[in-house]
Amino acid sequence: MKLKTKLRLGIGFLFIILIAFGAISLYQINRISESTAQILKDNNHSLEYAKEMRVLIDRDSLKSQQSKAAFIHLLAKEKQNITEVGEENAVKEIEAAYENFIGDGNLNGLTKIKSEIYRIEDLNMQAIVNKSQKSEQTVANSTLYLGLAAFIFFIVLFTFIVSFPGFIANPLALLLDGIKEIGNKNYRQRLHFKGTEEFAQLATAFNDMARKLDQWESSNVAELKSEKLRIETIIAQMQDAVIGVDEKDKLIFLNGLASELLNLNSVDVVGQEIMEIKKNNPLLKTISEKTDEELLQIVIDGKTHYFSVERNSIDVPEIPDGEKPIAFTKRAAGKVFILKNVTNFKELDQAKTNFLATISHELKTPIASIKMSLKLLEDIRIGQLNTEQQSMISHIQDDANRLLKITGELLDLAQVETGNIKLNVQKSDAQEILDYALNAVKLQLQQKDIAIRLDVPEQLPIVFADQEKSAWVLVNFLSNAIRYSSTNAKIDITINENNQMLIFSVRDYGKGIEEKYKNDLFKRYFQVPTDGQHQSGSGLGLSISKDFIEAQQGQIWVESELGEGSKFSFSLPITRISE
Repeated sequence: MKLKTKLRLGIGFLFIILIAFGAISLYQINRISESTAQILKDNNHSLEYAKEMRVLIDRDSLKSQQSKAAFIHLLAKEKQNITEVGEENAVKEIEAAYENFIGDGNLNGLTKIKSEIYRIEDLNMQAIVNKSQKSEQTVANSTLYLGLAAFIFFIVLFTFIVSFPGFIANPLALLLDGIKEIGNKNYRQRLHFKGTEEFAQLATAFNDMARKLDQWESSNVAELKSEKLRIETIIAQMQDAVIGVDEKDKLIFLNGLASELLNLNSVDVVGQEIMEIKKNNPLLKTISEKTDEELLQIVIDGKTHYFSVERNSIDVPEIPDGEKPIAFTKRAAGKVFILKNVTNFKELDQAKTNFLATISHELKTPIASIKMSLKLLEDIRIGQLNTEQQSMISHIQDDANRLLKITGELLDLAQVETGNIKLNVQKSDAQEILDYALNAVKLQLQQKDIAIRLDVPEQLPIVFADQEKSAWVLVNFLSNAIRYSSTNAKIDITINENNQMLIFSVRDYGKGIEEKYKNDLFKRYFQVPTDGQHQSGSGLGLSISKDFIEAQQGQIWVESELGEGSKFSFSLPITRISE
């Protein structure tokens, strides 16, 4: 039997039950109504006729013709309304007594008539009482029948309500259990439905699906195991420490080097939640929660080793069903932490830093000697130089200044890389920082005829900073702006307060910087490609500026659009005089 047919039969059965109960109720109500109406109909009429006849006799003893006519009329009505046993004899007695009264005028006849009228009233009153008792009994019986019918129908309906949904719910529950088993990779699960054709077809389709999945798993399990073993072998032989966590934050693998670094036995911890392992392993906690790019220092056999922590989120593509998938979706499958041993690179970088610091320091002495010699050559007391000689000395002076600037930047870089930034952070006058920077680039501004436009408050606040280093950063901004500005250009210097920070901004109206270079501007040795018209720097100025400003709890940033110039800014914390 089909499911649709079962539903129709079930609903039809409920409909029949409702109709049957309604019919029984209507029948019993009709019985009660008829019983009540019977009491109020014929007996009441007989009592009314008897009362009116008695009134006529009491009024004038039937002496007037009008009373006699009315009495005859009422007696005729009573004769037509005989309902009780003995009532007909009483009517006949009244008729006979009335004829005797009319014939001889004997008052005994009236007494006889009254006696029979009383008899009619007694008969009808008694009938009313009897019928009332019978009606009450009918009501009681009807109530009993209705209650019994309601109880029977309730039992039937309750049984139906409890049993009927099982025809649908039970197969669906079995189907749900089967789907859960398939989800748990129990492809040997089978369904066996009895009853409706639809559920039988559903069970057949489900069993076919489970059978094919079982065959697929059986045919591919060896290949999957081999592939898994190959991947595990590759991970185990990697020179980097590798830690794998699934989407439920459970540790799923770690290779030998990771086990050695974390001092964990992979057999004991694989499958456990990483939160539980981190409670007793601070190094794993640091690795899993690390967000900065600083190297991780781990002491192995008494020697400090440096590791970079690489964190990768693994997303597995999900291909939708169908021969022509429209799009691919991905789901998170976990995270992989890779610890790369960069100790050799760190040592080489340290050697490079030491070399830069040494060579820069050593270069400053001969460069200073060159500058002194140039100054002596420019002294007219030694001798007058011709125009060509003056030009050569000017070029040598520029190159010497540039070399001196580069060596100074290299020394600053060496301090930054070794973590030995020497800052004299104290209460500093922002006006002095601005004046120092303007004086430092005064000659450059005059050479290119560039005008400075200031947007500065009349009274600048006191900042908590290293005045010399901060002025150096502002000079660096101005030097870059002058370098990339054309002759007779304008450069804007703006200083304003925002959230207890004093912001210095330098804006030029040069070529601007392409969007793809903005993120690399403050990296060491990075230089924006030039068009050949502007002399490039060492690529260290902005990087060192960033380290100087951030070491003073400030921030540094750039805003630029290609063709509209650039705006470089940095902020320093404001301090109050009373502090």
